[in-house]
Amino acid sequence: MTTKTTATTTTTTTANTQTQVTLQSVIARGFRALSQGKLDEARGCCMAVLKQQPNNEQTHFLVGLIGLASGDRKKAALAFATVTRLNPGHVAAWAHLAKLQAQNGQINRADHALAMAVKHENGDIAEVQDVIASCYSMLGEHQIAHQWFKKAAAKAPDNLSISVNLASSQIFLGKTQAAKSQLTKVLALAPNIGQAHWLLSGLAKANNTQHIESIENLLTDPSIPSQAEAFLCYGAGKECEDLENWDQAFRYFERGAKARRKHISFDNAQEEETFKALTNTYTEQWLASQSDYCDTSAPIFIVGQPRTGTTLVERIITSHSQVHSAGELMHFGNAVRRQSNYEGSERFSASLFESAASLDGKKLGAAYMTSTARLRGDAPHFVDKLPYNYLFLPLILAALPNARIIHLVRDPMDVCFSVYKQLFADAYPHSYDLEAMAKHFVRYYRLMELWRQRFPGRFLDVRYEAVAADVETEGRRIMNYLQLPWEDVCANFHQQDTAVTTASAVQVRQPAHTRSIGRWRRYEKQLQPVRDRLLEENII
Repeated sequence: MTTKTTATTTTTTTANTQTQVTLQSVIARGFRALSQGKLDEARGCCMAVLKQQPNNEQTHFLVGLIGLASGDRKKAALAFATVTRLNPGHVAAWAHLAKLQAQNGQINRADHALAMAVKHENGDIAEVQDVIASCYSMLGEHQIAHQWFKKAAAKAPDNLSISVNLASSQIFLGKTQAAKSQLTKVLALAPNIGQAHWLLSGLAKANNTQHIESIENLLTDPSIPSQAEAFLCYGAGKECEDLENWDQAFRYFERGAKARRKHISFDNAQEEETFKALTNTYTEQWLASQSDYCDTSAPIFIVGQPRTGTTLVERIITSHSQVHSAGELMHFGNAVRRQSNYEGSERFSASLFESAASLDGKKLGAAYMTSTARLRGDAPHFVDKLPYNYLFLPLILAALPNARIIHLVRDPMDVCFSVYKQLFADAYPHSYDLEAMAKHFVRYYRLMELWRQRFPGRFLDVRYEAVAADVETEGRRIMNYLQLPWEDVCANFHQQDTAVTTASAVQVRQPAHTRSIGRWRRYEKQLQPVRDRLLEENII
């Protein structure tokens, strides 16, 4: 009897071992298929394994990676969350989950997931360090992000994707020569990396067509991934503008925008609902009812649309001895989300702003000041230059009434074109379609009109064209509003060497100029749909 039982046990153990070996080979095949872009095959492998082992940790992680590759963020997040439940020490799953939650505006969850990733990270996997760095960057912690990118690059110097991310971070910090050297090395090894070409295009003004021709050769490949296509097109478009080849530049921008739309979506109805909630919720009566606040005059907020000179004005102000440049901080919006326990899947939504209206202003202001403590420097004031903080303007007035707010204004057509020709991350999904962009601009314009009516004198409008034409005159007006004495160094803002975490990272290290004013007229025919909408709305 004992012999028979032992034989049976041995047979079962052998069968289980064989099954496990078989499943491992299927999982390995799934990872190979993913690396080759064969997503359907990878999914098939996952289904085969999970049918027999529903709690297989590796397979759920693979499901998450497939979700990322296919753009299905929801499925990816669910898969990575499952992995962390099965193995609370799985660093890569926590890191990917944190990044997805940060992208979705679920800041409390992202904070927790990122903390778990950092807690368990042991320096073994450079790719995980890279994801952690990207997550910190999304949360506005750019200096910390840079340190993680450096760690990842040191750990895996041959990983070209990480090298490109490090170069991007170097550009933000003003280390353009180091970035150029890094990108040149990357392209010598892999000439088809689109992001590297795009970053390189932005480092200097083109004076010949050599780089454009290299990009054009890559774009003739019909199998080029759409993400790489977008990078290449925006890079070539920028250089064509440098060479004043306007029609070709627009063709590149148009193709790049089309490629970008394959990976980013814009919900026009959802945005309309969000702006309607802002309009209905934040009235004069609402602000008058807010009695408790955080008593500090340290913050200076610069708001508006992107590409309107927000970085130019920030550099002028932060050249002053009493003002520190904190960069584009996402901390106020994140403080609102944390205080509201926001769980929405959209970064901005009607529900976010409706729930935020009942927040305690003093707690909100204190949370913002606490979260920015190590970014504010030692000066009496600091600048938070995140353009879309205009959406939070009433909440800033309630929580931080002694803060100063500067709103940048620029010719609407120049704004729309300048935004359209810029490749952003995920912040401005409307910018890759002319009609969507025009609708968004109208909403923004009307909202700022409303804020002026409801909160008169609570922020200063600064026109980009006036600043570009006469830095000192406008600079003195701005300093008067900030109640700071004029310092001549403010007129030489371009000599600063502090970080610039925006698309203007290279341009603002040059003196102010008026070359981009009225540039939209070079593309008057192509931009006619935008002009028609703005004329219809009596904005121009």
